[in-house]
Amino acid sequence: MGIVAHVDAGKTSLTERLLFAAGVVDRVGRVDDGDTRTDSMDLERKRGITIRSAVVAFRLGDLPVNLIDTPGHSDFIAEVERALSVLDGAVLVISAVEGVQPQTRLLMRTLGRLRIPTLLFVNKVDRVGARYDDLLADIRRLLTPGAVPMQTVPDLGTRAASVVPLDVQRSELGEILAERNDDFLEQYLQGPVDQVAELRRQVATADVHPVYFGSAMTGVGIGEVIDGIRNWLPRATGSPADQLQARVFKVERVEAGQKIASARIVSGTLAARTPVAVHPGDGPQYQTRPSGIELYADGTRRPVDRVEAGQIVALRGLKSIRIGDQLGVPATYAQRLFAPPTLETVVTARDRVRLFQALTQLAEQDPLIRVRKADEITVSLYGEVQKEVIASLLASEYGVEVTFSETTPIHVERLNGTGTAMREITEGPWAAGVGFRVAPVAEGIEYNLEVELGALPRAFHTAIEETVRQTLHQGLYGWEIPNIRIDLTHTAYWSPVTVAADFRRLVPLILMQAIAEAGTTVLEPVNHVELDVPPDTIARVMAHLAEHRGVVTQATQTHLEGTIPAAGTHAFESQLPTLTRGEGLLATTFHDYSPIPAAPPTRNRTDGNPLNEKQYLLHLNQSS
Repeated sequence: MGIVAHVDAGKTSLTERLLFAAGVVDRVGRVDDGDTRTDSMDLERKRGITIRSAVVAFRLGDLPVNLIDTPGHSDFIAEVERALSVLDGAVLVISAVEGVQPQTRLLMRTLGRLRIPTLLFVNKVDRVGARYDDLLADIRRLLTPGAVPMQTVPDLGTRAASVVPLDVQRSELGEILAERNDDFLEQYLQGPVDQVAELRRQVATADVHPVYFGSAMTGVGIGEVIDGIRNWLPRATGSPADQLQARVFKVERVEAGQKIASARIVSGTLAARTPVAVHPGDGPQYQTRPSGIELYADGTRRPVDRVEAGQIVALRGLKSIRIGDQLGVPATYAQRLFAPPTLETVVTARDRVRLFQALTQLAEQDPLIRVRKADEITVSLYGEVQKEVIASLLASEYGVEVTFSETTPIHVERLNGTGTAMREITEGPWAAGVGFRVAPVAEGIEYNLEVELGALPRAFHTAIEETVRQTLHQGLYGWEIPNIRIDLTHTAYWSPVTVAADFRRLVPLILMQAIAEAGTTVLEPVNHVELDVPPDTIARVMAHLAEHRGVVTQATQTHLEGTIPAAGTHAFESQLPTLTRGEGLLATTFHDYSPIPAAPPTRNRTDGNPLNEKQYLLHLNQSS
């Protein structure tokens, strides 16, 4: 299961309480003291925030639990995405004081879309300002109408706060369950019915969400949360007798530089030093064998020879393994739960080669830290906090001191229409022929064959598809083209002259010729903003938002919602404290891409190729 929350809601403190209750630790660590079990990085202890997902296994009675503690800060949403892909259930932590935050809403929407059974834990009931009735109303309005309180809280907002259980057989709960199941409604109207079984079923289908209250700091309500986890969250159903199915959700490097891949065994069994099929997210299947397996159990990891369904393991010896890779039989997963990073920054260091090598290794651990090496080295970001994290990791783990330029937005290109191109070259080092048709699509990259698969050797088809996907990282203006359909309409080769490298050289030129015929428009990322500000500052804030091309879509005396281009978000945020006397609260999430009103910006290419159609054609003719 996973524990997820907005930053500072108290999820790491809840994790510590669960570990203490399970007997894994003999004292409860505190985030403020930097001695929690799951925050092991120096920067995590220093900042008091979770940056990388941590796994710890323990038992709650007869129930084995693999718990994943995830980051709460929105800059590290990619870590949350990877954890969600392997969960049976989740606990979403909400502060009784701060209430439902924008990140909370984003997480709950995603949990709901994935149909992950989720309990809600309202933390900090002993804090001044803690709420109950109006917070439940907010949860039902902003998160889920299926929120079901399991307790009342006497002495709310005081050190004496406690929890009193509510009867599961009460009529209020029966009505909520009946609204979501017609068969149960019929039974409910006829007389007494077992609401416990129906509540368990509706929690498992993510239609209803029990709400527990307590304080992770003092331990109030923690026993009840544990009972809720045991009673309502569904247990893993995979069987060791089935075919192996596993998913890698974390990759890290240890002191010697060896990769350690954390994976969830969904079904089947996996043995050390036994061949296993690996299915990468964007490449051909290959075979490998783990040299060692460590099982997460009893708060630590221990070497084992064999693991089975329901367990989480750390695998050694998989040199090419990446986050998202699947082992054994592949399954269908949501490919992208949250928006990709929309910002990037130039990174500089004295040793450019060593810097690039270090960043490349960091990108293995976080695929959304995309590294580009053109005239300068750039990395993608979710926000400014990531700069500090990357700088700290580079200094502590690689001995590289770096500086960053000002953060700038990452644009994308969208096709304006359909384009085609075809070329056959029979002489020199270009003995190959390809033809493409490209067209815009709503989402994703669609690659289709309109030629017979057997018309080319399989290695040539692999070279063509891999080169197509690589070429789309840089469109006519140097920006990625994320939404496009590519049809391979023609192929030719001359045996034994043609080799796969001929297609790798020719494909970018012909594909870009087709894209040039279609034309592209450069789009900029736009963020959704939510603002809470003092009433007397609302006019100044709205004017300031407009200066940065922001648009207000909803406004009250103290609350604003709207959109703002990512290019202006940081400048707007940096001036907000001055405009609101330090009382303004801002939350931003990615909204969409939209056309740039000014001349489209270009980006330096990493492949050295030219940027426009005429230059491409000239380059192609010179090469042929």
